Amino acid sequence: QVQLVESGGGLVQPGGSLRLSCAASGSIFGLYVMGWYRQAPGKQRELVADITSGGSTNYADSVKGRFTISRDNAKNTVYLQMNSLKPEDTAVYYCNADLQVVRGTLGYWGQGTQVTVSS
Repeated sequence: QVQLVESGGGLVQPGGSLRLSCAASGSIFGLYVMGWYRQAPGKQRELVADITSGGSTNYADSVKGRFTISRDNAKNTVYLQMNSLKPEDTAVYYCNADLQVVRGTLGYWGQGTQVTVSS
């Protein structure tokens, strides 16, 4: 069974840092775009950052200069380093990946990890 498993969320004070990880497991034959989304209470899910298999990155304006997305293709893992965190970064963060599996190329979501920025 193919799945994405996230880790690294938690409670942090404003100005602090967290690193999120998302590992893909199962019968995977290729990894394409991988990314992170977030959803705050009462708001729509929004793209935070994504990265292609070749390493090209894309960031939401609100996180540029503070967050860094990276990936380790050998480990089927994508990371999100979050620095200078602000209370408005509080949300559930979801990993998303386009994976080549037996049935073709499909999009998958992780279960989400809570990030809370508060003093």
